[in-house]
Amino acid sequence: MRISLHIVLFIVLGLAGCSQNESKESELALIKKTDPNPVLIDENTKGNLDLVANIKEAIASYKEIYDVAVVKGKKDTLVVYKVKHLQRFHMKKIEKKIKEKLEKKFPDEKFTVSSDYKIFLEAVKLNEKMQKLDYSEKKANKRLKEIIKLKQEMA
Repeated sequence: MRISLHIVLFIVLGLAGCSQNESKESELALIKKTDPNPVLIDENTKGNLDLVANIKEAIASYKEIYDVAVVKGKKDTLVVYKVKHLQRFHMKKIEKKIKEKLEKKFPDEKFTVSSDYKIFLEAVKLNEKMQKLDYSEKKANKRLKEIIKLKQEMA
């Protein structure tokens, strides 16, 4: 009896320790299509909302891609996407094509483009944090810079 009580207690504590505060969307972001809304960090430039929507639409139009997340900060725009499984052999070519299209269509923007799952997951998490009212613009810009730096370190 006493041993079974310890086993049950151990299992309950183990399960409680494994739970995290991430939402379902970020947990499933690597497995399935999440289709996150484009994020505009700088609240003063609401006119850029159409810009980020157009960027997302331009990238989502590629047949090789099945999920896109766009985060626009004050200076930088992060574009992350997931490539269909059979197209993964052509990732460098796809990234080059996407960069060229973005630079041609939106010449005034500074883009960071990535197909890395880790970067995609971080962008989705930032998107979720931006939905909370207590997450400041300053924190969001700082986190965006950290994600971009992470992407540059990985390259």
